[in-house]
Amino acid sequence: MFEKIVGNEKIKENLKKSFEQNKTSHSYLFIGVEGIGKKMIAKDFAKRILCIENKENCDTCKSCIEFNTNNNPDFMIISPDGNSIKIEQIRDLQKSIQEKPIISTKKVYIIDDADKMTSEAQNCLLKTLEEPPEFATIILIGSNESSFLSTIKSRCMILHFEPIENKELKKFLEENYGFSNISANMLDVFQGSIGKAIVLKDKKEEYEQIESIIMSMENKDIIDIINMSEIIYKSKEEIYEILDYINIILIKLAKENYLYTNCISIVENTKKRLQQNANYDMSIDNMLFNIWQEIN
Repeated sequence: MFEKIVGNEKIKENLKKSFEQNKTSHSYLFIGVEGIGKKMIAKDFAKRILCIENKENCDTCKSCIEFNTNNNPDFMIISPDGNSIKIEQIRDLQKSIQEKPIISTKKVYIIDDADKMTSEAQNCLLKTLEEPPEFATIILIGSNESSFLSTIKSRCMILHFEPIENKELKKFLEENYGFSNISANMLDVFQGSIGKAIVLKDKKEEYEQIESIIMSMENKDIIDIINMSEIIYKSKEEIYEILDYINIILIKLAKENYLYTNCISIVENTKKRLQQNANYDMSIDNMLFNIWQEIN
């Protein structure tokens, strides 16, 4: 259980102990940034709870076999329908959860992106969390703890997941993807998320170009900077990730040269302008010019 999952060793150990000591909770709330293994840990834990043989790494009993093929009738994952998890989905859960297990002696329900439940859905779920069936375990997964009603949180065992350390991220990418020579800045942009690292790993050259642009601000004129910045102008779909990366570089430069300090605010203001649907190219023009002007 959990062998192939990187990071959050304390949480994994605590979940193992709770199972071994027969002290598993009826309801959990897994909180942490996207892409750090919350869902993977929840699924491994669910599989262990449902195992008929009651042994770690079974994979031979009917429950484990059907779990591995996504056919276990005692296990269900609820995900957002569109942009939210709606009250109808929670009502379906409530109906299903009252039915006795078919294969195992237990049933497990994972609500993924549970922080996207509507308030009506949360209030509906509250009734089940207050009096869950003896055989049921519910695991809520989310990244924004403040989105949950306090009454929901008070009825769950809350586990806070930590971002994956950079050295673990680096090792994971090298061993699983052959992705080497990762810069410290690139590791920082992953923000401790393996999911984000996997998505962005193929953009190494683009991010190196962006770093080169920022590092050239002091010794090139603004026309050269604009001409170098095509990668930023054509990356509208991922501009917020790029702006975050620029600020990671600026924060490190500001530690050595105070002139870069105000540049961080320039980037944040650019984010706000874009969120308010300002003209894209003009916003990037202004950002690059203002950063260049600030340090020259």
